[in-house]
This record gives sequence, C-alpha cells and structure tokens, in this order.
Amino acid sequence: MGNYSTVTEFLLVGLSQYPELQIFFFVITLIMYVIILLGNSILILLIFLDSRLHTPMYFFLGNLSFLDICYTSSTIPTMLLMFVSQRLSISFIGCTLQMVISLGLGCTECVLLAVMAYDRYVAICNPLRYTIIMNKVLYMHMAAWSWILGYMIALVQTVLTMVLPFCGSHVVDHITCEILALLKLVCADISVNVLFMTVASIILLLVPLLLIFISYIFILSSILRINSAEGRKKAFSTCSAHLTVVILFYGSALFMYMKPKSTDTKVSDEIISMFYGAVTPMLNPIIYSLRNKEVKEAMKKVLSRYFHLWKL
Repeated sequence: MGNYSTVTEFLLVGLSQYPELQIFFFVITLIMYVIILLGNSILILLIFLDSRLHTPMYFFLGNLSFLDICYTSSTIPTMLLMFVSQRLSISFIGCTLQMVISLGLGCTECVLLAVMAYDRYVAICNPLRYTIIMNKVLYMHMAAWSWILGYMIALVQTVLTMVLPFCGSHVVDHITCEILALLKLVCADISVNVLFMTVASIILLLVPLLLIFISYIFILSSILRINSAEGRKKAFSTCSAHLTVVILFYGSALFMYMKPKSTDTKVSDEIISMFYGAVTPMLNPIIYSLRNKEVKEAMKKVLSRYFHLWKL
C-alpha cells in the first residue's frame, strides 16, 4: 500500500507487442481519421446549407457528427503518434483531459442515440402531431441535456480515478488514456469506482438501449400498418440507418464495459477500442448518406450550386 509515488506523466504502450504492424496500424488509422473528418464535416455542412434538413432528426444527426469529430480528434492523434514511436509519453494533465473529453463524448452519444430513437418514434407513430411534440424548444433541450448528462457522469468518473494513488508504474498498457486501463495502475481500493462505473453503465448503456428497443417495437408495429409500400420503404430507410449505428455503437461499448472479467484480454480491449473510437464514427455519415434520399438530394443541390458558381 505504501509503494506509490506522485505520477507526472504516463507512458502509452498499447499494441507495442506488434512492432511489425505499427506502420499498418498508422496508415489504417490515418485513413479512417481523414474519412471521419471529411464525412462528418460534409454532413454538418449539408444540414446547415439545405433548409429542407432543418428538422429535429437532422439537428440530432448534426450533433452526432460534431460529436464524432470531437471524439476522434481527442484520441486518434495520440494513437498515430504512438504507432510511429511504438510508445508515447503523455502528461498527467493531458491524460486527464483526454479521458474526460473522450469519456464525456462517449457518454453523450449513448444518450443522444436514445433521443434520436424517440424522435423516430414520434415521427412514425404520431406523424400528425410530430411538429407540435418535437418543437424547437424541446429538441434543443433534449440535445443540450444529452451533453450535460454525459459530461457530468464523465467528470465524476475521471475525478474519482485521477485522485487515487498510482503504484509506481506509470505504463498504461493501452492505446489511449482509457479509464479501465488506468484503474489497473491504482494501488488503493477502487470499489467506489467500480460501483459508480456499474451504475453509470446501467444509466448510459442499458437504460437507453431498453428505451431504443421499446421505441422500435412501436415503430415496427406502426410501419407494418402503413398501407403504401413507398411509405413503408421510406420509414424503414430512415430507421434502419439509425438502428445500424445503434448496433455498432452499443455492441462495442457493451463489450468494453460490461463483459465478464474472465474474458478480459488486453489485445481484444485495444482492438475493440479502435473499433469503438474510429470505425463507428467513420461509418456513421456513410450509413446516413447512403440510406437517406434527402441527404443525397441535398448533396446534389449543393454540388450543382457550387459548379454553377464556379462556371460563372
């Protein structure tokens, strides 16, 4: 218990056991990061420029794209530097900031996806009252509280972790300053941290997932009652995009934070962390663009306007 010292920096060494694959990891991660920045930025720009996309659904989608840009920008540059050097020194404050930012954004996305499911539920199950229920005040408050709740929980988790004493070693066997990896270096009782993390996982993972599941039961029931085949197809296309994102995000998050400890392996954690932190944000704009007619039309409109101005 007495073998601990004040830690001023941490050393990230995740995936360093594969030196021959570092360049491969670097190239793949860099390509994904560029796609994330371009895809999500284009989606935000389209939502801002096209008045037809000024609806609650696309407001939430714009929030999701902005969140993905911020999340990946808080973690991927660190990964890239680590892949180049095979290990990376990061200050205690830098590690703390990275943890609270990335954890806060991850928590926010959990709530935001549930909010988006509610929006789809109202749009399909109560279409005539949609504009009344999902008014501007309500959907802006829902988005704001998603961010507030996510960061409140992340801040508490980060503070509870970083005030603990660390046992001599400052080597973080992970690709980012991930909370579970840092807790392994603590030489003190972490039962409070585990309890809070369990409660937070229930609030941010299981409860939103249950709400999404219930919403989609009602949504599916309403879609099957639509007489028009075209109407059913349109409803399925908007919902299937959101459902695909939910499965990708919650699947990796549940595996990371709620799997049994007996299955805890370092490599699987790091690979899932990369999937959770890079692949899902990369796929989000692609999924919504390919499966959404309105986004495609907005893209054509913006491109035609650009080329018309360029010719002039």
